[in-house]
Amino acid sequence: MATYEYDEGGVMAAYFLITILALILVPMTLTSFKTTSEKVGEGCDCGACSEHRKALKKEEGGLLPKISRRGYFLLGGWSLFVFVCWRVSGMKIENAIYNPFEILEIKTNTPDKEIKAHFKKLSKLYHPDKVKPTAELTIEAIQDRFVQLTKAYKALTDEKIKENWIKYNHPDGPQSTTMGIALPSWIVAGKNNIWVLGAYGLIFGGALPALVGRWWFGSRQKTKDGVHAQSASTFFKSIREESTMEEVVAALGKAYKWDLPPQAAKVTKSPELDDLESQISTKLGSKWAEIKKLTRGYDDSIDASRLKGLVLLHAHLHRIPVKDSSLRKQQKEILLQTPVLLNALLNASISRNWLFPTVHIMRLNAHLAQALPTNAAEREYLLQLPSISTEDLEKIAPEAKTMTDLLHALETKNDSRASDVKRAIQKWGKVEIVDAAFKVIGERVITPSSIIYLHVKLRLSPPGTKATEPKDLTVDETKKLVQRTDELDEAFLVSRNEAEELPGSPEATSAHAPYWPGTRKPSWWVVLADDKTNRVVVPPLKIGEIPYAGTGSDKDRDYRSYKIQFQGPPNTGLFTWKVYLVSDTFVGEEVTRDIALKIEDPPQVEEADEDEISDPDEDSLAGQMAAMRGGSVKKRVEAESDDESGTDDDEDEKDSDSDSDSD
Repeated sequence: MATYEYDEGGVMAAYFLITILALILVPMTLTSFKTTSEKVGEGCDCGACSEHRKALKKEEGGLLPKISRRGYFLLGGWSLFVFVCWRVSGMKIENAIYNPFEILEIKTNTPDKEIKAHFKKLSKLYHPDKVKPTAELTIEAIQDRFVQLTKAYKALTDEKIKENWIKYNHPDGPQSTTMGIALPSWIVAGKNNIWVLGAYGLIFGGALPALVGRWWFGSRQKTKDGVHAQSASTFFKSIREESTMEEVVAALGKAYKWDLPPQAAKVTKSPELDDLESQISTKLGSKWAEIKKLTRGYDDSIDASRLKGLVLLHAHLHRIPVKDSSLRKQQKEILLQTPVLLNALLNASISRNWLFPTVHIMRLNAHLAQALPTNAAEREYLLQLPSISTEDLEKIAPEAKTMTDLLHALETKNDSRASDVKRAIQKWGKVEIVDAAFKVIGERVITPSSIIYLHVKLRLSPPGTKATEPKDLTVDETKKLVQRTDELDEAFLVSRNEAEELPGSPEATSAHAPYWPGTRKPSWWVVLADDKTNRVVVPPLKIGEIPYAGTGSDKDRDYRSYKIQFQGPPNTGLFTWKVYLVSDTFVGEEVTRDIALKIEDPPQVEEADEDEISDPDEDSLAGQMAAMRGGSVKKRVEAESDDESGTDDDEDEKDSDSDSDSD
């Protein structure tokens, strides 16, 4: 029969608590480290970006660092973990198993003679008369240790006791099973039954099912893109094959009914919100009335959360300042969540292979980053530069069409903003396609259904950057350069990386985006599409860390290679497609290049014609077998020598002479 022992000292319960805390805290801490944002270096050093970075640092690192609820939970959990460990380190274990072999520090199979010799040795070392007491080792401790040694020795010198120790781990032989419970006895005491059962019912009957249910239904409401399932459904219903930029914004606004941040989701009346709506209505005119219709629900009533989100979104696009601190904070949360929503919207468009809405969604990312309206005029993309307004464009540079034209006009008039604009232009994300081609590993001809790589080489060439003059190379140097380039390209294609690893890979730096409420890391999409049929051929590839022209350790290779893998068409022919390169940060910086894919049949191996195969010789084994089957064989032609021919002539002459004599 088993007996139960409760943990009166609380040692086992403490170990149980330490184990549970470790199982919870360690994974949560590791995932917290993994989800930390990537460190982005300082890129644009214009005045607007410098002030923006200072404001962000001041907001993020005030007197007290901002800690989320997850952070507070981890802080409290690890504090409890350390406290329990400290308490356990000072506890005395009362239920330790008495083992004479461990006390004498010998093995269970040690002979009696060696046990006696070992005990004598220990007696000389630990006898109370031989050990001097110290501050840490008192007389009582010395005497207690010697008593334990003597007791263990006497237990092992008795044959019966020693045998019981070896077989049953107890001096009195087999004992009843003892089970330890990591609970103090007061928990199971009769007078505390009601409280204990109530606590168990509350935890396992209420809190745990609620927690699991919240996790289960919460995970089902979210898609893999991190948006609400209703938002994803709305995206699929709202996007059309010919959707314009305004329709994309409208589809984004419909998701605000389910995907607004918690603070922004609280709908409260605000006079400033009404004033912002009035200013937006003045700028957009009748278009705002059409946008406002999209905020209506199934009951034809305006959804307040959608309207609030669209008002704050358009206030950012038109650079209308928000004075109320609460609204400004909500606007920031909405803007920081838009990349997630736009990514889900982009996936909805890509799933149908629609080109136009896909490109519009990509462009909307840049408009939000630079706070430019979607209906901005061609020259208004110059408003991305620091401290430049619409009035400045009309007064200072009415004829300027490019950034370099505007910079030249500012320098001509000795405007103080020229240096600031120049610094922004020097770090501008203007992409140049060095080369774009289709390649198949190990093949020169692209055959149907083969695995094809779209290989593009890119670099950043800010406005006004002078192209590097090619070096005058000899024929041998040119051959070596071409061979080296081919080897590096081949090595990159066979690798698993989508971006080429360079010795001096460019560091992720912040882009010029002073209106974006956070640090902006520039990225680009590479899209292979057929613009004639409005179809995306291959899902887009998002890339970053493109090097600037003329930088890096290898001056002959100041670009970076990227690749997209796809399966070629199953039929032969010439396919004329287009490569799009769209920025998610800079408005108007979009590059396209026409590219042709030629699919050919695999080259055939030439086989010899059966008619051209010569017949076997008559005297050969093959010829004899062919003759037996009735086939044709080559007759043997014997060469006649001069001697043989002379002999035949002589014989003929003799025959003629004999004939004449007889006549």
